[in-house]
Amino acid sequence: MLRVATKHLSFHTCLMILAACSPSGGKTTAATAAETTDGPATTGTGPEGTTAPTTGAPTSTTTGEPSYGEPFSITVLDRAWISGMDGWNTQHQDVAYDLGPASFARVTLVVDLESDCYPWQKWQDNPPPQGQYWPASCDAFDRTMGFVSDPAAGPADPPGFELLRSITPFGGPAHLEADITDFANMHPGAHTLRSYINSWPDGAGQVSGSAGGWHLSVRIDVEPGPAPRNVLAAISLFSGDVGVDGATTEVPFSLPEGVTKAELVYTVSGHGGASDNIGDCIGPAEEFCKRRHHISFDGAVITEFDAWRTDCGDLCTITDNDLGVGPGKFCLENPCGAIGSVQAARANWCPGDVVAPLRGPITPALQDGPDHEFQFAIDGVVENGSWTVSAAVYAYGP
Repeated sequence: MLRVATKHLSFHTCLMILAACSPSGGKTTAATAAETTDGPATTGTGPEGTTAPTTGAPTSTTTGEPSYGEPFSITVLDRAWISGMDGWNTQHQDVAYDLGPASFARVTLVVDLESDCYPWQKWQDNPPPQGQYWPASCDAFDRTMGFVSDPAAGPADPPGFELLRSITPFGGPAHLEADITDFANMHPGAHTLRSYINSWPDGAGQVSGSAGGWHLSVRIDVEPGPAPRNVLAAISLFSGDVGVDGATTEVPFSLPEGVTKAELVYTVSGHGGASDNIGDCIGPAEEFCKRRHHISFDGAVITEFDAWRTDCGDLCTITDNDLGVGPGKFCLENPCGAIGSVQAARANWCPGDVVAPLRGPITPALQDGPDHEFQFAIDGVVENGSWTVSAAVYAYGP
């Protein structure tokens, strides 16, 4: 239950839902990153054969004019195999990366996902094992995929900073990009990036591959130069899963002097398979339940909204398959998914798309002084259901 608010502000009039297009079929999805606070950072090299750079910041020339380094890229993962064969151990990889010193004109997180499920021609060299429906290495389901900088090592550590969250297509490829420039300018230097996919195999090979997984490539493109915005703070407020016992959460935080504008980035998606649905649900909770979210700052209700998407049908271009393997008709953007499932409304996400953050100004809600409190609440969450939530504040100066 939300506490009684002292005022109610019109967040909706200036709210922006970040635009996103399908990452499948060669399309590019752009998303603005949610920020992170200083968490535990690990220095070192990237994957084998690559080294995190330590240059790229502006220096002064003999003329006194600023000089910036050349653009560079950091390879974080190169077709790394992500699967659920050994649970969490194989569902994620933590890799050190180093942005070098600021400032940056633009920093972009670039993700490429490849599946052994599709295109169907792959089945010619990798057929399903005897008695199984899918190739063993094919994960035919849609899975939560995320990228978190400096993930918390324990409950007492600051929350990691979520840079991007999406849902994989049903067994298809994806290309994603996220602008993380403000995060990078506030938090240059060495970090650790956690890349994860909540993939699980089906040992029988009936609904997914018996050893299914994904090939994941991640890089960071860095363009040194003048920062486009005067970022004074980028603070991760929360990053994790919320269940029935944690549906109301309060987080204290502080802002520096000189802030003229502050924005919230709130990313949320509902998941789970609970059958004891309560409220407005069209299927198992929480994936198929419409839940109301309440967001407050310093006692002011900023917004209350239903986290729900009804446009998932846009990610299903029905296509005929005459190769004799795989389904006869399929969604081009989600090739391994049942057509009705791909098209169904969901708890603020769609298969094969970015989970678009809710972003808007919070400056009018903040009381005087450096210390503040963020609060969010989710109505009606049931046992065995959960909402994956991240929240961050960006503060800017003139």
